[in-house]
Amino acid sequence: MPATAPGAAPSRATALRAGRGSTADTGSTTARTKHCTHQPACPPPDAADRYRAHVVAAHPEQGWSLLCNGVIAFDDLGALLPGEGLIPPPRR
Repeated sequence: MPATAPGAAPSRATALRAGRGSTADTGSTTARTKHCTHQPACPPPDAADRYRAHVVAAHPEQGWSLLCNGVIAFDDLGALLPGEGLIPPPRR
């Protein structure tokens, strides 16, 4: 059932995005360092190498991982970025 249908429960990815504070949605250096306690710091979500960030939570049985920079990376190479950004999977 689509998340836009009346009475539909929000998806897990939507719930994860909604649970983050507004600082994480800004993509600023301050927001990155809040999540990134290791050195060197992970790339920001809008960088080309965003997938190089450390994995915070892995769910391979569901096909997604939460990265340290707030990106939810899917096995098909699509991603959800903090602040409602979306990267569709590449066409095959």
